[in-house]
This record gives sequence, C-alpha cells and structure tokens, in this order.
Amino acid sequence: MEQQKGYVGSDYLRIVAEITDHAKKRSYEWMHMEAGHKVLDVGCGPGTDTMPLATLVGETGQVVGVDYDGAMIDEANGRANEAGVSAWVKHTKADVTALPFEDGEFDSCRSERLFQHLLHPDRVLAEMARVVKRGGWVVVLDTDWGTCSTDTTETDIERRLSRVKAERTLNNGYAGRQLFRLFKRQKLLDISIEMFPLFVTNYALGRQAALLDEVEQEALATGIITDYELKRLHTSLQEADAEGVFFSSVCLVMVAGRTPSD
Repeated sequence: MEQQKGYVGSDYLRIVAEITDHAKKRSYEWMHMEAGHKVLDVGCGPGTDTMPLATLVGETGQVVGVDYDGAMIDEANGRANEAGVSAWVKHTKADVTALPFEDGEFDSCRSERLFQHLLHPDRVLAEMARVVKRGGWVVVLDTDWGTCSTDTTETDIERRLSRVKAERTLNNGYAGRQLFRLFKRQKLLDISIEMFPLFVTNYALGRQAALLDEVEQEALATGIITDYELKRLHTSLQEADAEGVFFSSVCLVMVAGRTPSD
C-alpha cells in the first residue's frame, strides 16, 4: 500500500467539497452515466461523491467506492445506510494499485484529488482503465499545487512555501498537470481537458484549505524559511485580511478519456 502524505480527515474533505462542488458535478457529467450503470469512485473517502452518483444511476444501478482508510469506509457505509441507498451503494477498503475487481466490470469510474497522494499514479490509472468496460469512461480530477499562489508583499517567502506544499507535504503535488500525459500513455481515447480555478478571499479558510499549519511546520523544520520570515508573512496576510483584500488561488485539472472499444 502506498504511503499517503498529506492525509486529511473527513471534516476537511467536507469543507473542500463545498469549494469544489461545481467541479465535482462536471466530473459526473463526463462519466456519461445512465440509469442502471455500475460505476466506481476511486479514493471515495467518506462517500462524498458516491451519494450523488447513486442518484444518477438509480436503484437499478450500482455504485462502488474504494479507499485505503478503513475508518473512511465505515463512515461512507454509515452515510449510505442513513441515505437509504445501501442496497446499491457499497464501499470497500482496497489498494488502489491493485483494485479487487474483474476486467471491464464498470461502465465508468472517477477519482478526485487522490492522485496528489500517490507515489505511482500511472499504476492507479492503469487499474482504473482495466476495470472499465470497452468504450467506457475514466475521469480524474486533481490539483496542481504548483499553481497555488497568495497575494502578498512577501513574494519570495510565499513562493518557497508554495514549493514546500507541492513537493514536501504531498507525494505528488503536481498531479493536475500530469494527467494529460498519463491518459495519453495509457492509450485512452477522446481525451478531454478542463480546468477549474479556485479562489478564497478569507484568510482563515485559505489556511485551512491549503493545510498551511502543516506546510509552515515543514518549512521551518527543513530551514526553508526562518521564524522571522514566517512572522513577516503572517503580518502581511493578516493585514490583507483585516483590509478585506486577502486573495489566494489554485487550479484543479480534470481529464477524461474513453477506453478502446477493441
């Protein structure tokens, strides 16, 4: 099983789900689902997306979610029970580099913000393509943390922290920009690409969404920034927030492709 840097809990995932709701809904569209379809959500977490997918495939369909975290799986199954969809929505613990499914078992599959945690994203995409039927759709949505930026007069410090986020607190922080290459090398067809710029104008929310406490601790521990530099940056951002001009942004990239028909 791959070690996942940057692990987050279900509370964090719920917060980010609100910010990324429009991108989520677009990813559902790109799966080309119909009533009765069997679909897979890879890296399902607490079932944030499997519940909406259940509505789209209906009671005659089936939704399966997989995640490496047993606690997330338990929460997802509990949510399915509460929502009354457990008859056709299942969640199971699994290694995403070796999915426990037959070739061509699903009509389509998706993954969202999982690839940034992976050491071998190419293997996971290959598994996703393997378990989708011929001519079925694979959709991956992920962050390119290299695009993360925050307006501040302390640009040099902010740029160093941005690289710490992408390169030290995640296994694959540049995942978003890699997706097109991975899909092409996997020989997927009819590839489509869409980008989703996200922004926040609230300093507290920006810190929470980017897990800045963790990023700053790593930067200090490795000597990439000093305590004095961090205090300068904090002062700059707090002043911007007090003035109502705080701004931070990042981009998500979504790629979809169809498995070969023959």
